[in-house]
Amino acid sequence: MDILIVVDMQNDFIDGSLGTKEAVEIVPRVAEKIRKFDGCVLYTRDTHGENYLDTQEGRRLPVPHCIRGTKGWELHPEIEALRKEEAVDKPTFGSVELGYMLKRMDEDSKSRGEEGIASVTLVGLCTDICVISNAMLVKAFLPEIPVIVDGNCCAGVTPESHGNALEAMKMCQITCE
Repeated sequence: MDILIVVDMQNDFIDGSLGTKEAVEIVPRVAEKIRKFDGCVLYTRDTHGENYLDTQEGRRLPVPHCIRGTKGWELHPEIEALRKEEAVDKPTFGSVELGYMLKRMDEDSKSRGEEGIASVTLVGLCTDICVISNAMLVKAFLPEIPVIVDGNCCAGVTPESHGNALEAMKMCQITCE
């Protein structure tokens, strides 16, 4: 089975408090990737509380974003319309819960005599923070399964940091398309 992980395609990262024109531009490509994907599609949501500014992340990035229950926390409407599974809410860049979920899915599939997970592809935001963090976690939890990042369906904080993140992931044996 192939897995697509749609990372943090939330309003605050697209056209909200941390949005960029590059993030806006990938929305239709991500939606098309989801529609055409033949496999299981999982979603993550960056999720913070009202105390965000009191957290380590909030002190280092003092821009409130993805506060649970706000419009900025919600997935972009075009992406939300395609979602069939509950999103994994994550309080930090990488989701250990997602790693455990994928490992269980792989083991459960194999215990039923199926092939298990054949590949994991990631798309979304931001390439240089949450996409790279989750790609590395997937690689750690499932080291023998190909991990792919579709760079055309990702955007970084800047175009330069997007490119740097793709290069860093290639060095860690993650395929970047």
